[in-house]
This record gives sequence, structure tokens and C-alpha cells, in this order.
Amino acid sequence: MREMKESGISSFGLIPRNWEIKKLKTILTLRSEKNSGDRELLSVYLDRGVISYADSNGMQVHKPSQDMSNYQNVNIGDFVLNNQQAWRGSVGVSKYNGIISPAYFVYSMNDKCNPLYMNFLFRDSSMVQQYETASRGVGTIQRNIFAPWLLNSWTVLPTVEEQERIAAYLDAKCAEIDALTADIQAQIDTLEQYKRSVITETVTKGLNPDAEMKDSGIQWIGNMPSHWEVIRGKYILRYMQKPVREDDGVITCFRDGEVTLRSNRREDGFTMSDKEIGYQGIDIGDLVVHGMDGFAGSIGISDSRGKASPVLNVLDTYQNKRYIMYYLRSMAYSDVFLALATGIRVRSCDLRWNKLADLSYPVPPLDEQEAIVEHIDTVLAKANDVISDKKEQLATLDEYKKSLIFEYVTGKKEVPIS
Repeated sequence: MREMKESGISSFGLIPRNWEIKKLKTILTLRSEKNSGDRELLSVYLDRGVISYADSNGMQVHKPSQDMSNYQNVNIGDFVLNNQQAWRGSVGVSKYNGIISPAYFVYSMNDKCNPLYMNFLFRDSSMVQQYETASRGVGTIQRNIFAPWLLNSWTVLPTVEEQERIAAYLDAKCAEIDALTADIQAQIDTLEQYKRSVITETVTKGLNPDAEMKDSGIQWIGNMPSHWEVIRGKYILRYMQKPVREDDGVITCFRDGEVTLRSNRREDGFTMSDKEIGYQGIDIGDLVVHGMDGFAGSIGISDSRGKASPVLNVLDTYQNKRYIMYYLRSMAYSDVFLALATGIRVRSCDLRWNKLADLSYPVPPLDEQEAIVEHIDTVLAKANDVISDKKEQLATLDEYKKSLIFEYVTGKKEVPIS
């Protein structure tokens, strides 16, 4: 076993005796090079580092400015930090020549740095802890990194030759882990799609494959069992506006269909209203449809008493609430709401009460609704158990990958010399 020494930095701990401890200002130089006009747009992802914006699959929260003349060049091997999210780990070493927002920090590295090794190191928790220390601001969403503090942060450097060995080893090992992760995620995605197909098929076709069918007159349903009725929403749903109680907590309708107190899930990332104008009461068992995010599946039965923004539609019905909930979710899953949208926002649909009241609903007899709901609940419970197990596998792989990177970039483990 090689000889170790105390680094003096808590996030690194013990490091090999022959490794150097350097301040970032000794290896980084601020790059401030205006957009040359012939490069692709880049972005920095929390879980992926520096990537091409075209590979972000439209998941970016912030869209690029139409005028990118003030964007800055990024060269292969540059260290890029998201000014407001570096403290969470939104950093990386670029594999691309490109451009990025002027709000980001771009640094070139000296010749003592192997870019692939530095990408593993700079994205490791041992460095992310220092970005947090070098950031200032309040709250848990955005903290601006302060360049002088950042440059006075510490890093560790093995020889360039050892950096190359570590980088090659981690690259191969992480590729294996990523392949396993992708396979498990694909299984989860298949199960999620299966859940959606079960819901859509059952709430529109019923449980009896031999039932006599008829044209529903609803374009996105087609044929349905001949003994079912088609009824407009205003005849089976009742829009409610309940008073707010003094001790009510805030309820949110999430895109996975859970309707619960915000405090049961998370408090981060929400804008709190000071005046709460128009807030309404919600009781356990109320059917809730999000007026803006319902198109994405924000439709469910509340498990809590609380208060909510008027953007949530709180509904009652003499039909089976879970059957109505599943039918509305099936419309979301099939992008029916988006197809019916008249707004101008991308991936958005106005689902206020008047829209819900005007929709046509396939309505089986109540006992059949109950059987359908019981069947869906059973299938979903089994699928969710499998999904939960697979998510635990993903979490285990993620923790293993992080610990593997930490152990090698800080020298706790040594790559054998072949």
C-alpha cells in the first residue's frame, strides 16, 4: 500500500504522499472570449456535465437568448460552471468546442491537468462541497459562485501520467455502470408505459373482451361497450370551492398524480404566495385536476386536508371518483389534452372547469366502474412494487459510481500499472 498524507482539506481527507495540493487559481485561467459565431450551443447539466444543447431533449428550463452575440466561446478541455448552480454540482470539463451563456464561468486549465481526469474530479463531491463554500446567497435554489472564493479553493493533483491512468480506468468502469443503469431505466420506462396502457385500455374498453361494442362518438376512444353511456362532464361532475381553515397547509397536485400537502414531498422550488388570493380548501378524498399541468398527469385524489391555489380544480361526483380520475389521466397520457389545447405555451393546456365540464366521458354502470378501478389498482400496485425495486437498484448503482470516482480521484485506491 502506498504512503498517504493528510491533505488538510476535510473533503479530500488522506491523499497519496506524492500528490500535490493546489489552489484553483494556480491551474485555472478565466477565459473571456466572445462568440466567434461558428460554434454549437452548449449547456451544463447537473447529472451530465457539459453537453451539446441539442442533446438536452428540450428539458432545459432556461431557453437560450435569441441574440447570442454576447455568448462566450468554450474550447475542448475548458472548465465550465453554472454560476447559480455550481454549488449543487452543475459543472464540467467540455469535450466540445462551442458557446455558452455569458452568465457561466469558463476557465482554461494548464498543462498539468488531464481534461478527463479533471472532469471526474471537478464533478466529485470533494470539489462540489468547495463550490458551495465559494457561493453566496440565500435560499436553496440559486446561490451565485464568487470567483475570488472559488479560485482560492483547493484541489489535488497526481502526476499527469497517473491522471491519465485514473481517467481511463474510471471511464471504462463508469461506462459499465451507465450501461447497467440504462438497461434498468429502460425496464422502468417499459413498466410505466404498461401502467398507462392498462389504464387507457380499461377505462375505455372495460374488462370483458367479449363485450358487444358500439361507436362512442368520442374521437380518441373509438368503440366502447354498448351498454356504456357517454355523458358530458357538467352532468356528472360538480365544481367545488371550499373555505380555507386557519391551520390549513398548502396542497400541491404533482405530475405523478399524487395530491398531498407540499410538506409531505418537498418545500424547495415553489413560489409561495403572500396574499393567497383565491385559495380554496381541499378535503381528503377530493378529486383534483391541475388547471395548467393536468395535461402531464397532475390529476389525483387528495390524501390530505389543506388549501390550494385556484389553479387546481376541486371536483366531486356521484360516479366512482377513481374511475373518473383514471379516465382523465388516460387523456393526459394519450396527449388528448394537448391536442385540444388552444393556448400558445409549449407543452401546456388550459384545463379550467369550463373545459372539464364540456368534455364527454364514457360512463359504465357503477359496479363496473368499481371493478375497473379495483383491476387498475391491483395491476398498478404490482407494477409499482417492481419499479420501486428497480429504482433501489438505480440508487445503489449511483452511490457505487460516486464512491468509485471519489476513491480514485482522491487516491484512496490506486489503479494498477499494467
